[in-house]
Amino acid sequence: QVQLVESGGGLVQAGGSLRLSCAASGRTFSTYTMAWFRQAPGKEREFVATISGSGRRTLYEDSVKGRFTISRDNAKNTVFLQMNNLKPADTAVYYCAARPDTYGSTWYRRTREYDYWGQGTQVTVSS
Repeated sequence: QVQLVESGGGLVQAGGSLRLSCAASGRTFSTYTMAWFRQAPGKEREFVATISGSGRRTLYEDSVKGRFTISRDNAKNTVFLQMNNLKPADTAVYYCAARPDTYGSTWYRRTREYDYWGQGTQVTVSS
C-alpha cells in the first residue's frame, strides 16, 4: 500500500511558476512509476507527466513540454512537478499517482493504469 500526499498548489498569475510535491509512504518508493495528472472543472482527468522508478526516463503531455519538469528524490520518497510559464489553461486539480515500475519501455498514461492516488492540489492560473 502506498499513500500519496500532494502539496504546493495555489494561485499564480499567467507566466508564473509553481512547484508541486508529492510525498509517498513506504520503503520501496524507487520501485514505483510516478505520474502527475490534472482535472479541470467539467473535464476528464488527463495525463500530464510520468517518471520511471529510477528517474532516468520521463514523458510529458504535448501541451506542457518545455514548461513542466517532473523529477523525483528517491531518498526522500518525493516526486516533484516544476511548472513554469503557467497559462490559464493549466488551471486544474493536480493529482499524483503511482504504479509498480515494469522496468521496460512501456509508458503508462491512462488513469486506470495507476493503482494509488493522492487527494489532489488546486492550481489556479489567472490571466
